[in-house]
Amino acid sequence: VQLVESGGGSVQAGGSLRLSCAASGDTFSNKCMGWFRQAPGKEREGVAGTYGYGGSTFYADSVKGRFTISQDNANNMVYLQMNNLKPEDTAMYYCAAGPRFACRTVPTGTGDGMDYWGKGTLVTISS
Repeated sequence: VQLVESGGGSVQAGGSLRLSCAASGDTFSNKCMGWFRQAPGKEREGVAGTYGYGGSTFYADSVKGRFTISQDNANNMVYLQMNNLKPEDTAMYYCAAGPRFACRTVPTGTGDGMDYWGKGTLVTISS
């Protein structure tokens, strides 16, 4: 199983970025696909999760209304659209896959229930 993130970069506060995660090596349509992030000196935290062809989504309170997770099962892709970015969104962002029941804990967890991880893509937001 391989997860490869892309789309990170540096933008000013208020800007937008779209992260992509290319998944291969398994069937991901029946898994929880999630995005997590880790800022320097901080614990990893969940950002958003989805399963069921994107029909069920879960968001951390800090990103609700600004971030949108979506899933393209035909192409084994997962996306994270990030709008109105803030300096506190600066972090390494990771794509992860795991069992469906893990999705409900993504917003408040650290991702311990996820089985597979990408190497991350860096997002830097300047004020």
